[in-house]
Amino acid sequence: MQLTALKMLTGYNHEDDLLELYVRNMFDGTTALNILEAGCGPSWPLKLPGIKYKLTGIDLDSHALENRKSITKDLDEAIIGDLRQVDFGDRKFDVIYNAFVLEHIDNAAQVLDSFSNWLRPGGILLLKLPDRDAVFGLLTRLTPFWFHILYHKYALRRKNAGRPGFGPYPTHYDRVVSRTGIREFCDSHGFELSEERGLCTYVMERRRAVTAIAKLASALSLGTFPWQHNNLTYVLTKK
Repeated sequence: MQLTALKMLTGYNHEDDLLELYVRNMFDGTTALNILEAGCGPSWPLKLPGIKYKLTGIDLDSHALENRKSITKDLDEAIIGDLRQVDFGDRKFDVIYNAFVLEHIDNAAQVLDSFSNWLRPGGILLLKLPDRDAVFGLLTRLTPFWFHILYHKYALRRKNAGRPGFGPYPTHYDRVVSRTGIREFCDSHGFELSEERGLCTYVMERRRAVTAIAKLASALSLGTFPWQHNNLTYVLTKK
């Protein structure tokens, strides 16, 4: 599959602004949106003042979900469950938000199938994922999990890395966790590719050593694995 040039985001605020715009456009001014956060982070990241919505959160990590319920307290409903096993029924949600979860799931395509069923026609699927076919994704797949914990703890300075309720989590990086995989999903499940953007966090955060390693690894692959982005952000609209 021939891929077009990837449009780049300039930063986290640019990413949030883009996703917020699409959610705002879903709101008709009266009926509350039904939103699923499929995999819960520490808090709901999108700022939506004036928008009525019900936020349901589901996560397999009971510690992370308990932190969310007791500290942030921003979920209307919290569910401990496996996205591969839970069933919300057809056409349940207006918006599904899924950030940095699919790479941790064995058979991630099954989860995307469920998202397609749970989303009503005209609804939007907001995805954030690392690109398995970028050089950073390649290096993540080649390095052991203990190295990921050390990277998060010391390079990213996340002191709780590896503790219950905190990332990182083991990765699988199924084929669908890529530009090609997501485009094939859109074609087979009746989604419009409304937005596809790249983000390079290590360049944005000026991590020179990581950037140098990424450039070298990309050069050794003769450009097969690009270094200019590590993450992908999508807005997919259900037809």
